[in-house]
Amino acid sequence: MEIIGYIAAIIAALAFVILVIYFVITLKVAKQTLHNVANTLESLDKQMQGITDETTQLLTKTNKLADDMNQKSTKLNGLFDGARGIGETVKDFNQSLKQLTNSVSKAAEKDPEKTSQAIRWGSALIDIWKKK
Repeated sequence: MEIIGYIAAIIAALAFVILVIYFVITLKVAKQTLHNVANTLESLDKQMQGITDETTQLLTKTNKLADDMNQKSTKLNGLFDGARGIGETVKDFNQSLKQLTNSVSKAAEKDPEKTSQAIRWGSALIDIWKKK
């Protein structure tokens, strides 16, 4: 019976040795995996730094472009204000011409003979002007 105890102890010792061997193999594989993960994270960190730099440059360029557009928009606003003023002036001029035309038309209706004489004098003045 003593031999069975020794055999059992030897089997237990062999099982423990096999367990330790597998544990060491597992630790080596885990070490290699962790080393690969560390390399991957280091590479990812470098890539993220590059992306961050490019994003910063892009943001700077975008801000410069937005400032440039704002300056040009301000200049265009002045141009449009000027064009609006010209439009209002033309509108006022047209209204003045309409009033003048209405006044001349009413005067012509009141005294057609004087109107006819004024037209003749105007034609004569234009002819004299063309000759000079």
